Amino acid sequence: MAGLYIHLPFCKSRCIYCAFYSTTQHGLMDDYVNALCKEMELRNTHPSSLHSPHSSLHIPHSTLHTPHSTLHTIYLGGGTPSQLPPSLLHRLFQYIYKVYEVAADAEITMECNPDDITPDYAQVIGELPINRVSMGAQTFSDERLRFLHRRHTSSQVREAVDLLRKNGIQNISIDLMFGFPGETIQDWEQDIHEALALDVEHLSAYSLMIEEGTELYQRYGDAGVREYENSKEELEREMYELLIDQLTAAGYEHYEISNFAKKGFRSRHNSSYWNDTPYIGIGAAAHSYSPPALHPQGLGKRSWNVADISQYIEGMKQGKRVFEEETIDTDTHYNDLVTVALRTREGLDLSVLSEKHRTYAIKNARRFINDGLLELTDNRLHLTRGGLFVSDMIMTELMNC
Repeated sequence: MAGLYIHLPFCKSRCIYCAFYSTTQHGLMDDYVNALCKEMELRNTHPSSLHSPHSSLHIPHSTLHTPHSTLHTIYLGGGTPSQLPPSLLHRLFQYIYKVYEVAADAEITMECNPDDITPDYAQVIGELPINRVSMGAQTFSDERLRFLHRRHTSSQVREAVDLLRKNGIQNISIDLMFGFPGETIQDWEQDIHEALALDVEHLSAYSLMIEEGTELYQRYGDAGVREYENSKEELEREMYELLIDQLTAAGYEHYEISNFAKKGFRSRHNSSYWNDTPYIGIGAAAHSYSPPALHPQGLGKRSWNVADISQYIEGMKQGKRVFEEETIDTDTHYNDLVTVALRTREGLDLSVLSEKHRTYAIKNARRFINDGLLELTDNRLHLTRGGLFVSDMIMTELMNC
């Protein structure tokens, strides 16, 4: 099993809170998609004859095959992938199916901005193998959307969901954000109410973070950021509690710190990040991961492409991937498992750890178990509800520093 992530960094405008690599250089779209296709070719080596299970998409026979075997998830992220015109989307999917073997039941996700989902664009999505759409709703307050410099309005979120449903997309996820300056618990409750009314299959919710390098950080400054973060701590805890209560009461499973899903609709792609599954990252700033279990020496690999679209395109034109790579030794792999597995409902499986790391984890977890912040059941360490609020601290203490 493996996942494929393709980074499409194009944005019409940049949100003030976003720290992901993105660009507004839309004139580079053609060259960038060519470069994505070239990278897919460069990173695969074995012959294969493949076809698309999606009848409306013509896929050429492949001469290449992924070293990580069959893809079970594909994720187009950004940036704003829905800024890509239909012709380039079709070309991209033709190459994905040319290069990789894709499971017939693969989860194929595309991130979209709500205002990009016009009737015509929704039809294009329905014609492609895409079967899951993730949208950044963020809030249903037009005032807060303007504060974030989001392009869409709250009504466009509802319209987009309706259009996607009409075009056969039965797996929709929306992102929500809380902890805005001046936001009240009543404001947040209204956002949750609006989100539940959409009856989508998946919800992700995050506290508004002011990260270095963003316009929002520049607006606040170092001292302002510290004051802002300290002032909202208790309110955000109350907001998070309300989120958990209302979504679980509505039938959503709280399967990861920030993620909720109806039964059978967990994000399979994101779960691969938390479950030590290999994934291939294509595009500028994209990351790839190969766990130690796939290597005879027991040392994993993590790599990341250059976070510069011009350098990335030029490298691909020369048939050269511009990237950095690190080797993952046993201690690093243990630390990685702690920081991702503990985010999930199932928690950290102690049976997959070496005796050394298992002993270390149990020893350092003991005080959190005694304090009711961690539980040890069926040979798994997992956060209690109280532990969710101090998860970063717990993970840090369990890491083999």
